[in-house]
Amino acid sequence: MQKLKIIFISHAYPPTVGGVESHNFELSKWLGQLAEVTTIANTRGRWFLPFFAPYALIKTLWLLPKNDVVLLGSGVIAINGWVVKLFSKKPVLCVIHGLDINWNSASLGVWYEKGLILIYQTLWTKVFLPKFDKFIAVGNETIKVAIEKGIPIEKIVFIPNGVDTEKNLLKASKLDLEKTLGISVEGKKILLTSGRLAKHKGAAWFIHNVMPLLPAEYIYVIAGDGKDKENVTSAIAEKNLSTRVLALGYVSDDVRNQLWATCDLFIQPNIKIAGDMEGFGISVIEAGACRLPVLASNLEGLKDAIKDGKNGFLVEPENAGAYLLKITELFTNESPREIYGQAVRDYILENYQWQNIAKQYLTEIEKVISNQ
Repeated sequence: MQKLKIIFISHAYPPTVGGVESHNFELSKWLGQLAEVTTIANTRGRWFLPFFAPYALIKTLWLLPKNDVVLLGSGVIAINGWVVKLFSKKPVLCVIHGLDINWNSASLGVWYEKGLILIYQTLWTKVFLPKFDKFIAVGNETIKVAIEKGIPIEKIVFIPNGVDTEKNLLKASKLDLEKTLGISVEGKKILLTSGRLAKHKGAAWFIHNVMPLLPAEYIYVIAGDGKDKENVTSAIAEKNLSTRVLALGYVSDDVRNQLWATCDLFIQPNIKIAGDMEGFGISVIEAGACRLPVLASNLEGLKDAIKDGKNGFLVEPENAGAYLLKITELFTNESPREIYGQAVRDYILENYQWQNIAKQYLTEIEKVISNQ
């Protein structure tokens, strides 16, 4: 049987770091083992998008006659899919992550940014996206937002993010962790947050509201950079926590993997921010694949990624007391990694391996083609 031929367009792709970038890279890789995938990707960062979009469109239209379907890695590039539908009857599917259909001006004050977002909300959600044949949402909260934007529920299917369960595994010791952090970890309980620093990720909130409640042996490590870096830094200074909260900034994949292999508990303390949301939360399943249990806010896409008591634990968002109680409970006997780590990894293996997720994508693509 001849393999399907798919044009996959990604507006955000490594080496740029981010959840969508990681998702698109892995989807292209694993789907490419099941079908013939031609990937057109923006590898220069999101600033390059105004130049990438027309290039990707021209290349897509050139390749279209020899391919069966177009798959967009995000709703951000929806204008390209819309043009394809103008000139062709080939099906177009689109992965939606959350902000690509919910971007608004709630957190912005500059007039031209508000104007851009008004254009985006008008054209993308009311003109471009409705033309597509199918939407693959990475989270159920994203489905809820999509329906609110007028996308018919029958056009949407939920497929969770996946993880390459072997990619980030490595052997590391507490001695390696000490070298990375520059402190002794003897008798310490190490909490970790890694990934892009955005306000809705809640790192600054956790420093302000939870860390002062925890005993001195708890150390909070933050590995990552982003727009909320200043708030994180300010929170550390305001609470005099410079010896207990270590903001490492951007770290290499090897250092991040070492942290996943040696820290005791992953913290994902997301908070509700108008106009921003967590579509799924790739970091929490990547950490889980490395036997690192996760404590996360019961919010948005994290509810899809974390199954309470299986690959992590969920608590009420912005509830410092709930976080304090659960962290204390998890450390009652020994490190949560030692108690729950293998069970967490087993759950990830069963539910989030990319080879299985890619098969779900292929099934949905085949359904759309058969209905043409």
